Amino acid sequence: MELKPGMSALVTGGASGIGKALCIAFAQKGLFVTIVDFSEENGREVASLVQKESNKFHGDLRVPSAIFVKCDVTNADDLAASFEKHVRTYGGLDICINCAGIANNILVYDDTSDGTRTWRHAVNVNLVAVIDCTRIASQIMRSYKKPGVIINIGSAAGLYPMFFDPIYSGTKGGVVMFTRSLAPLKRQGVRVNVLCPEFVQTNMAEQLNRKIIDSTGGYLKMEDVVNGAFELITDESKAGACLWITKRRGKEYWPTPEERRKYLVNPNKSKRTLTINLYPKIQTPEFFEKIVVHTLSHNFRNATRLERVRLTLPIEPHSALVKVIYAGVNASDVNFSSGRYFSGNPKEVATRLPFDAGFEGVGIVASVGDMVNHVKVGTPVALMTFGSYAEFTLVPAKHLLPVPRPEPEVVAMLTSGLTASIGLEKVDSYMFVSLLVAGQMTSGQVVLVTAAAGGTGQFAVQLAKLAGNKVVATCGGESKAALLASLGADRVINYRNERIKEALKKEFPRGVDIIYESVGGEMFDLCLNALAVHGRLIVIGMISQYQGEGGWKPQNYTGLCEKILAKSQTVAGFFLVQYAHLWQDHLDKLFDLYASGKLKVSLDPKKFVGVSSVPDAVEYLHSGKSIGKVVVCIDPSYARTAAKL
Repeated sequence: MELKPGMSALVTGGASGIGKALCIAFAQKGLFVTIVDFSEENGREVASLVQKESNKFHGDLRVPSAIFVKCDVTNADDLAASFEKHVRTYGGLDICINCAGIANNILVYDDTSDGTRTWRHAVNVNLVAVIDCTRIASQIMRSYKKPGVIINIGSAAGLYPMFFDPIYSGTKGGVVMFTRSLAPLKRQGVRVNVLCPEFVQTNMAEQLNRKIIDSTGGYLKMEDVVNGAFELITDESKAGACLWITKRRGKEYWPTPEERRKYLVNPNKSKRTLTINLYPKIQTPEFFEKIVVHTLSHNFRNATRLERVRLTLPIEPHSALVKVIYAGVNASDVNFSSGRYFSGNPKEVATRLPFDAGFEGVGIVASVGDMVNHVKVGTPVALMTFGSYAEFTLVPAKHLLPVPRPEPEVVAMLTSGLTASIGLEKVDSYMFVSLLVAGQMTSGQVVLVTAAAGGTGQFAVQLAKLAGNKVVATCGGESKAALLASLGADRVINYRNERIKEALKKEFPRGVDIIYESVGGEMFDLCLNALAVHGRLIVIGMISQYQGEGGWKPQNYTGLCEKILAKSQTVAGFFLVQYAHLWQDHLDKLFDLYASGKLKVSLDPKKFVGVSSVPDAVEYLHSGKSIGKVVVCIDPSYARTAAKL
């Protein structure tokens, strides 16, 4: 998640220590902050500091840039009211930091009281309240259907025993394991992580024996803790991650891969490790070829050229060099070459030239920079960053998606497959429940897929069918119709032989429940008229409008509001880039379905080999002749090595 001005964060224990530092750090990024704490004096002081920092971004606002809420986090009603006030003030919740925590000054085995004011209270503050805050925050984030991040502040004492305070160590250990167990929440757009710093110079730590602090190398800098929290927030690959920060070792994720393997059942059968070392050494050349956009045009061939560039080594920190084996071709390549996906007027967009082309690919990690942990040399990966029409591409490692094998079928699962999988799930949350989570989608609906024999249409047809729905698919041509029939479509309408409008009106007089639309123009009008009462139409593209003289021309849809209002219909757009937090989970789901034989992947039989063939492949896709996913084999020598196991 990228931190942007206008986002909001709620921080418990925000009036002092780590909580205070994070509140101020958020303000310096332009975020709205709610400080939740039991200390009213300190809390209002922090709120004032936050407002001063935030006002540099926002100036005069109708809502305060920071609010303080006095709260005993062990009181469930107080806690719920704090979140309610935040949401009422800022209209949602992007980040929640659960930082409230206390030490226990009496050893539990020497405590002769009932623990109400000592160890029981510490358990309630350090663990129970964290669980409750996480519960409330995740429910809010999911209800708003926006990505959210929750950071629970643990401690190094939760990773190893702290003998002078067993209750603190035990509760923080509980926070660590509770948080790590919430990794599956990422499927619903919420990442929960835990930050475990060693000793930081706070009021709590200053009560400890200084010899204990010195034995660990001294106090951590508060900025190290803040930077660690920001890393967990911004790195989309982290879900359920535990980041341990020490003076001696710096930042380290726990458990390490070696530790994790100790408790995995049959770790050697993990599909992710089957091919991890099939390509231990990639020869990196002095020069490589790539496709570069040098002038803005919807004519991809005219807009691009093949360049030979020098490979720069060593690799920068947090980055990885990928040897691209297959690259996927998309209808939107012509929108990208025209600068359509960049904001600003044409003159401003032109200043970006030249820029690399290509949206997606699969390959092998050839080299990594410092601070890269989740992939290594030889790892098969998928990438969905600009620049895949190249023999090699340098990308931020956090954007790489580990895959079992670097096959062309996996390329088809990227932009095309993910658009179908995530798009169908998001268009109607109660109808298209994730196959990964629930095992099936709600059945019994009529689903229409346009351009169904294309790269993404083939996935939409099968996923809707797997859910038990009746699927209607449109296409142009006998070979495409035959493919769709083999994929399980209940009704295939070949517009070269019959009129789609008449077929739908005759066979589905009450209308279609869900439409997955990618053609645009007249087809969009036709689909809108065929939509049932309470129907949902999701627009994932408009390929018919992408090319032609003058490029992409917007259409006017007269009476759109009146139509959808009269039948309580929903028309939604879907742009895959805005759902990056779901990519890995849905890619895993698609591959599992493919590996089990439940999902077929159709690749267009026409061969395109080498970077130089990319313009031919783009033009072929837009010719209307393609069937399935169009893929370019960037390097056939590696493609032979990457044959199915």
